[in-house]
Amino acid sequence: MTVYEAQYNVGQVFWSMLWFFLFFIWIWLLITVFADIFRSDDLSGWGKAFWTIFVVVLPYLGVLVYLIARGQKMGEHAAAQVRAQDAATRQYIQSAVGTGGVSAAEEISRLAELKSKGIIDDAEFQAGKAKALSGS
Repeated sequence: MTVYEAQYNVGQVFWSMLWFFLFFIWIWLLITVFADIFRSDDLSGWGKAFWTIFVVVLPYLGVLVYLIARGQKMGEHAAAQVRAQDAATRQYIQSAVGTGGVSAAEEISRLAELKSKGIIDDAEFQAGKAKALSGS
């Protein structure tokens, strides 16, 4: 009877992990390049087709050339996406708060005007004032 014994030492574990992480980084880089190709507004359809074919046919060279030729634009696209996402988040938060960015003083002034016109009574004015001052 022969027993198969696997000899897997620390160096082999290190190399296996290194190759796994390099493969993972390669996949991440490929996805990032494809995402940038298709979100680029400054590239025409033919330009996007050229870059896609180039990266698919010659992946290592295609990604390297893309990073050299359009690396600056990749950074600009990422920054623009972050700014747009931040603006959308701020707009959502302001709409969820409900005041639309109105300060407490403006809200109290509006309530005083409604009270002077007789639209609301003193109890509603005091409740609205307390709500405006509490910030909710």
